[in-house]
Amino acid sequence: MKTLVSTLFFTPLLLLLSSTIAAEDLRIIGEDTAYVTTLPSGEQITITRQMTSCAKNKGWIQPLVPSPGIVPVTEMEVLNAIGDPAFTLVDMRTQEWYLDATIPGAINIPYTEVAMRMDELGCEKGNSGWDCSNAQKVVGFCNGPVCPQSPTAMKAMIRDGFPAEKIYYYRGGMLDWDALGLTTVEGDF
Repeated sequence: MKTLVSTLFFTPLLLLLSSTIAAEDLRIIGEDTAYVTTLPSGEQITITRQMTSCAKNKGWIQPLVPSPGIVPVTEMEVLNAIGDPAFTLVDMRTQEWYLDATIPGAINIPYTEVAMRMDELGCEKGNSGWDCSNAQKVVGFCNGPVCPQSPTAMKAMIRDGFPAEKIYYYRGGMLDWDALGLTTVEGDF
């Protein structure tokens, strides 16, 4: 009986301690794993980010507008863009993520390739670079609010001549899409 009582008492305690010990500090902004600020009361507080079942990727918090001119969008705008021929929905994650699950209607142009494949988005390659005067409206996304893949791609697009005002950033990405229980499909080529 004594063994049973100590097992019932100590097992949950050990599980609690092991989950606390195994906690992993994740990046918040850039390389920083802590954000220190002062409350209006004057108390200093440190904000950290831990890996949990909700924190599914280890990136860092992305701004709502990765570059000036980019338009942030929510699920409502993404839903409307899916059936709108004026928009191209681009999953900017690497191929293996896309093949596993994506938003219906999305094409895959990985963030590492988008600056070389802008012809698929209405731009024409010329001797002096890209001519994006006929660029399509692009809704780009990746793995969610802490994923740097689509912001990186969007900055490269703008650098190479794509008009920022034709880029729509779904910062919530697949993390928020899944969390809301919205339909996903396997990506294909």
